[in-house]
Amino acid sequence: MAIRHQQYIGKVNQAVFHTKKTGRKRVVVSTKENVIASLDLRHGEIFWRHVLGSNDVIDGIDIALGKYVITLSSGGSILRAWNLPDGQMVWESSLQGPKHSKSLLLVPVSIRIFLFQNLSNKHYFRSYSLTNSVFSGSCGVNRNYIIHSIILEAYVIDYIDVVQTNLKIERDNVVVIFSNGRLNAVSCIDGEVRWKKDFEAEGLEVLQVIQPPGSDLVYVVGFAASSQFEMYQINARNGELLKHESAAFSGGFLGEVSLVSSETVVALDATGVIGEGKLEVVEKTNHETAVSDALSISEGQQAFALIQHAGSEINLTVKLAHDWDGNLLNENVKMDQQRGLVHKVFINNYIRTDRSYGFRVLIVMEDHSLLLLQQGEIVWRREDGLASIIDVTILELPVERDGVSVAKVEHNLFEWLKGHMLKLKGTLMLASPEDIAAIQSMRLKSSEKSKMTRGHNGFRKLLIVLTRAGKLFALHTGDGRVVWSHLLQSLQKSEACQHPLGLNLYQWQVPHHHAMDENPHVLIVGRCGPSSDASGVLSFVDAYTGKELSSLSLVHSVAQVIPLPYTDSTEQRLHLLIDSDKHAHLYPKTPEAISIFKREFSNIYWYSVEDDNGIIKGHALKSKCTGEVADEFCVDTNELWSIAFPSESEKIIATVTRKLNEVIADQDVMYKYISRNLLFLATVAPKGFGEIGSVTPEELWLVAYLIDTVTGRILHRVTHHGSQGPVHAVFSENWVVYHYFNLRAHRYEMSVIEIYDQSRAGNKDVWKLVLGKHNLTSPISLYSRPEVITKSQSYFFTDSLKAIAVTSTAKGITSKQLLIGTIGDQVLALDKRFLDPRRSVNPTQAEKEEGIIPLTDSLPIIPQSYVTHVLRVEGLRGILTVPAKLESTTLVFAHGVDLFFTQLAPSRTYDSLTEDFSYALLLITIVTLVAAIFVTWILSERKELQEKWR
Repeated sequence: MAIRHQQYIGKVNQAVFHTKKTGRKRVVVSTKENVIASLDLRHGEIFWRHVLGSNDVIDGIDIALGKYVITLSSGGSILRAWNLPDGQMVWESSLQGPKHSKSLLLVPVSIRIFLFQNLSNKHYFRSYSLTNSVFSGSCGVNRNYIIHSIILEAYVIDYIDVVQTNLKIERDNVVVIFSNGRLNAVSCIDGEVRWKKDFEAEGLEVLQVIQPPGSDLVYVVGFAASSQFEMYQINARNGELLKHESAAFSGGFLGEVSLVSSETVVALDATGVIGEGKLEVVEKTNHETAVSDALSISEGQQAFALIQHAGSEINLTVKLAHDWDGNLLNENVKMDQQRGLVHKVFINNYIRTDRSYGFRVLIVMEDHSLLLLQQGEIVWRREDGLASIIDVTILELPVERDGVSVAKVEHNLFEWLKGHMLKLKGTLMLASPEDIAAIQSMRLKSSEKSKMTRGHNGFRKLLIVLTRAGKLFALHTGDGRVVWSHLLQSLQKSEACQHPLGLNLYQWQVPHHHAMDENPHVLIVGRCGPSSDASGVLSFVDAYTGKELSSLSLVHSVAQVIPLPYTDSTEQRLHLLIDSDKHAHLYPKTPEAISIFKREFSNIYWYSVEDDNGIIKGHALKSKCTGEVADEFCVDTNELWSIAFPSESEKIIATVTRKLNEVIADQDVMYKYISRNLLFLATVAPKGFGEIGSVTPEELWLVAYLIDTVTGRILHRVTHHGSQGPVHAVFSENWVVYHYFNLRAHRYEMSVIEIYDQSRAGNKDVWKLVLGKHNLTSPISLYSRPEVITKSQSYFFTDSLKAIAVTSTAKGITSKQLLIGTIGDQVLALDKRFLDPRRSVNPTQAEKEEGIIPLTDSLPIIPQSYVTHVLRVEGLRGILTVPAKLESTTLVFAHGVDLFFTQLAPSRTYDSLTEDFSYALLLITIVTLVAAIFVTWILSERKELQEKWR
């Protein structure tokens, strides 16, 4: 069984380097996926990582005492310390406060005693980037902003030259945290809160917490009512308030505060009035620019990195903050344009053998990839954009059409015979170490897993994934490599589209055998903003090459996309895009497409769900559009029916339908009610949206519906009293399985509903089938009231779920298995027979022969049934299954922060041999049996002849 498991971390938000001489050099990062990870600086590999979850957003990270990673998360409510070498949690503290506020983490630097000598009276502050211009100077302004220098002490200190001594100041090792309107000092050793100080002033917004090196003072700076600067001086040892000063900004505050020296911060005033100070422009940038934070490289010297884009290269410059004339580093690095712009820069320095400064730069690209630059080269790269997949589709690889020469056939035959002879020696334990090495080498060479062509079993596929960064990746399922990647320009920020958002990925053109010269194409649908009425964008990409063929900026919005089951002569699938005004737009906009569409006009129905309003509606096509968006390919829609759930008793929590391309096998005597228009919908009591246990069971209920989306008819309704969400459901064939929490029993449950067609129940008579007196071929209309019956059953289940899917095979004959994404980020395969509603405590002999299992109150979790085995798909979000050509096998792809791919045989591989099957041993066994038969025959003939002569 082929298993592919790839680990990622997501887009990096913060990074802290740890490059001491002793121990491994590493960088600790926090990411947008709420991952904390320690990466090897040499190769970019993950030493350790923790995924905190979607509700535990990371606010800040740092390293304390050289051995603890300190993290602040959950809006400043949780502070944790992790062991730097192995990532084990050391302690955790909960921090509360009087009000919600910005969260800030301050880890003081190591303290030393120095001798001081005055140099000058000039105060330079750290570099800024304002409107693509970099400034440096003393208290000054540009045309739009006044810069105020606020002195924390009662006097101004000068820039100084520093002479270091070996004396140290001993003090308690604490980290300072401002969160929820409270300043906390927490011990680095055990997480104990040493002291706390509340800031309850009305309208106070704290922007920075500052502790100058070597000082026992902590400064809290911020603004009140957007125009009053506030500074609090606090004793770092006991939290005592020593001083409180204010300064008025008559024109209002711009929103930025920066520490420019150990005693001075700089703030920007938004009045536009020019003051006495002057701001000197020292350098202008003409390209897209990213600037790192300042890095202290020696006493009194700070450096920062500046990265500018120039075509296919990026220019990396490292400058001193107080000396703009010279560069510590100036390098040009070739960069793949498919990675986009540089979003973040993190800088670290080291000492070269010649005692000069060297720099390593960690950069985060627009596609969320992570790269380390050093000495003008890319040392390593990580494709961490794959941690944020939003949609997946699977395509076939191209057919192998190249001819094969006779010499190649003879060579392959010789290699085949040689390989099987070596395998035979290995099986008989006669192989030498050289033979074993040759066997392994030949296995690698003969492996077909990495071929870019279709396999005869259908195991090799092309995974096309769309990430949150607006980038497409093509992944080979054989070895997991990235075949190509493309950053979609239509999903990048521009003047026309300020907030692009990728929505879905669809198969646009999938050529079959009569059009094999064409490559398949995929359609990417997005829009320019999070709201449903934002204008849409479309991109069309060649699935084999990754080339973006075309893109469209739509004049209408995209609220819903409906792939239609119709294709034109070029195998392009027709799609309906529904906008926020309920107009339907047909794509592709071709004469052939519109003619097919008109022919099937009356057979197209769809539904829409308004979760907030508790309404589900059914729609059909009406007539051509009228108004500004009117054209030949735009059609008005008609609301056929609607179901409104009373807001005081029910709220929609989940909906699910069958997959469009699902293969169905109908071989049961009870005829399954098979309809592609069935919708499963679950509602809960209004209080059921809260956390589990927040209300009593008497206030909770969950209602499950089966609805015909063409007529709006409710075919089945069942109520689970004392139950609540979240609800996860999967719909396949004529059954639906859904998972929820039963508060009365204090356990999770899984329920199954199966629906059967009673209108064909009379066809059980064999003679009717033989004589053709049945109604199996009679037309079916959804407008006629269906004669259906349902069977249902509920079972206890141990785990909470993140996702649920069902296996799919080529012919739909193989038994189904549910693929359950557990709360532990693993995938469990559960036989559908355990969720058969016909299970009884004492099944009859006929039921036993049919494979019905005796009834139990809970579903078993068999350790051997975990598809992921010991692996975890961190941050699991979705599970996708696709059939292989072999009926016994289905392909499973699970994605989250990690990616996982494997082959699964729900009923075992009854139609194929394993890849490591020894054909040579089989051949020898056959030859041996034939020889034994021949020898036995000869001996039998001799014995018979001897008996006749007696």
